[in-house]
Amino acid sequence: MKLLQPLELAPGLVLPNRMVMAPLTRNRASQGDVPNELMAEYYRQRASFGLIISEATPVNRAGHGYPSTPGIYTSQQIEGWKAVTDAVHEAGGRIFAQLWHCGRISHPAYQPDGRQPPSASPIAARGADIWKPDWTKVENLIKPRELSSDEIDFTINDFRLATRAARDAGFDGVEIHGANGYLINQFLTNGSNKRSDEYGGSIPNRARFLFELLDAVTTEWPERVGLRLSPSGSFNDIEDSNRDKLFHYVIEKLNEYDLTYLHIVEPRMFEDQDMAIYGEPLSTKTWRSVFKGTLISSGSHSKDSGNVLLNHAQADLIAYGRLAISNPDLPHRFELDAPLTDYNRETFYGGGAEGYTDYPTLAQSDASPAPEPEAEAEPLMEAQAAAPAPASGDSPSEAKQDELPEIPPEGTAEEGEAQPPS
Repeated sequence: MKLLQPLELAPGLVLPNRMVMAPLTRNRASQGDVPNELMAEYYRQRASFGLIISEATPVNRAGHGYPSTPGIYTSQQIEGWKAVTDAVHEAGGRIFAQLWHCGRISHPAYQPDGRQPPSASPIAARGADIWKPDWTKVENLIKPRELSSDEIDFTINDFRLATRAARDAGFDGVEIHGANGYLINQFLTNGSNKRSDEYGGSIPNRARFLFELLDAVTTEWPERVGLRLSPSGSFNDIEDSNRDKLFHYVIEKLNEYDLTYLHIVEPRMFEDQDMAIYGEPLSTKTWRSVFKGTLISSGSHSKDSGNVLLNHAQADLIAYGRLAISNPDLPHRFELDAPLTDYNRETFYGGGAEGYTDYPTLAQSDASPAPEPEAEAEPLMEAQAAAPAPASGDSPSEAKQDELPEIPPEGTAEEGEAQPPS
């Protein structure tokens, strides 16, 4: 099975398998947006994945847009991440930090001095769900302010400093979050970028922010920088008049950078789709001939679909999200063709150990006394356990991605109420 074959991702970094734990927003950080012991245990449990990509991690205070998301710009946050990376490494794993800035998908409550959140242009995200730090859902549109050229420079430098902080915290590399309608994506697309300066207008100008940022972070940590893009995504009101032309330009230019990998969020996959001829527009099949480096595919993958893409050389690594939540030993389960544990959507966001660190491994499940089955119920249970993860009830554009939806649930962290909202 190709999913379980090793891969040299970077010099000195060999992955024991090609299964990646996707970045998953879980909203469990402590006061001050500091990673904690519970988070360390959560990541440690999943160290058997070839690579773990951390939850999205803001590079500065202005980059926050959701409650209890861990940062990487204070000494306390960096120390908290050290405990996480130590736990993963002690368990034999490898972990990259995903570096994030929400841009306009935020609220003044997160911003220094209570200012409007920053973006490429002062254009609100229609239909985007915005949540205050106290988990109150915002009903009105939040109009962002346009980043000045000086603020762009400061933000790029904050990504560079966050890259250095990630290295100091013991991560094995970083992934730049350029997908799903957040700040970098807001600069790239002409639906959210109406600037008239050197960062707006033409495709090269709109991509300038991304490439100046990559210049900074790849100089800070050569050969250990990945990038995540969602060429087909419209999440968080991202629109462009010519996605194909935009992302062909961007992804072809990425070949000038020594990236560790390019992580593609796939178009929505359908249950009746033949993965052997998988070729949706703007999928990894499109970018395989454009990008010359390592490709990660993320999008509602099962074991079979992951192997199909690997066997057809459409990707080099396969990312799993929701299945990684409820199956901390997913590589082992795939190896044995063992049943999978269903996830509990109501515990995705906020809260404590429930639905976070209490999912059992296969060994722990086998060691537990089996309940008395009801008559003829066992075959149905097995079929349900082996079935692919159901589509999420979140945004129509991202409902079937095999990653955690990136909008927190309605209600409070304590209540853990999951309304169909990433």
